[in-house]
Parts: sequence; C-alpha cells; structure tokens
Amino acid sequence: MRSRNTTSPSSSRKPADLQNLAPGTNPPFMTFDGEVKTDVNKIEEFLEEKLAPPRYPKLAPNHPESNSAGNDVFAKFSAFIKNPRKDANENLEKSLLKALRKLDNYLNSPLPDEIDAYSTEEITVSSRKFLDGDELTLADCNLLPKLHIIKVVAKKYRNFDFPPEMTGISRYLNNAYARDEFTNTCPADQEIEYAYLDVAKRMK
Repeated sequence: MRSRNTTSPSSSRKPADLQNLAPGTNPPFMTFDGEVKTDVNKIEEFLEEKLAPPRYPKLAPNHPESNSAGNDVFAKFSAFIKNPRKDANENLEKSLLKALRKLDNYLNSPLPDEIDAYSTEEITVSSRKFLDGDELTLADCNLLPKLHIIKVVAKKYRNFDFPPEMTGISRYLNNAYARDEFTNTCPADQEIEYAYLDVAKRMK
C-alpha cells in the first residue's frame, strides 16, 4: 500500500529496455498486449478487471463516492507544509482543516448498506472501518498512506495534530494501523520526516 519514490540518483536514467517499452514515460507503468498504460488509476482499473473474483478479492469500492473522499486533502496539506510565510499559514491551515472535516464527515456518515430499512433504530453515525465498508479497497490504498504522511509531517514541522473531534478520521487510521497490510508497508516515521526535510519550508 505504500507509494514508493521511484526516482533516485541510481535510477534517474531509465534502462534501455524501459526506454523501448515506454519511451517518454516514468514508472509506474505497465504493458499488456503491446499497449502501454501509464495512468495509475487506469492500471488499477485494468488489474481489477483482469484479477476478478472469485480467484481474487474485489478491491474496487461499491460506492463511487468512496473513490473521491479525501481527494483534496493531500493537495491542501502540500500547500500548508510548503508555505514559508507566517502571514499565510493560518489560512492554509484552515483550508487543510476544511478538507479533513469533509473527509471526517464522509467517514462518519452511514453508507446505504449500513442502514436497515426495517429497523426502528436510526443509525446516525457510521461504525465502518474503512472508506467503503469493513474491508480495504483501492480507495483506501490511495488515501491511507497520504493520510499517514500528513499526520507525521504536519506534527513534526508544524506541530499540527488532527483535531480529536474528528472521530471518523481517528477510527479510520486506528483500523488501518491494526492491519498488517498497512503497517508492514508503511515507512518508519523517521523516513517520512527525512523525506520532507527539504519540502517543509521554514516560515519567515
């Protein structure tokens, strides 16, 4: 689930065979029957279609909204962490909080399949573990690593914590940390902090 940085001093020049397979593109990409796919989402969709149940578990969300939940959080975080101006910090932090609150609302809002039409008990807060239900999907694989990076980097370089009242995000991350698929592929906090050492700008 961890996104790896594929660019390093030793890999800045692509081997000749990669140049021939996909000229002008950078990893990740894949080829199938001579067709090159470079868009990560298209690659995921293709693999989901080919590696379909019952042989492999279905990874696509059942609810389309789960794919876009939290899709602006990382962009707001990037603007916040890269900002060097103290006078702009408050507004950028507010923008990040707004994006996080929107995600928190989605995580706390019951999905249609959580609501029993025949029950007299009204469910007002979701108890699901992940974006689309109680199992990990591709939507989680895209969002969870970014959310973990935000948690680590914002705390280290801006002393920013996710607000405790955002119970949906707290539940979401705690459920992720309880899964080996996530913890075994997460980089150490120190690695994340080091990766952002030159990205997080000192405010003036």
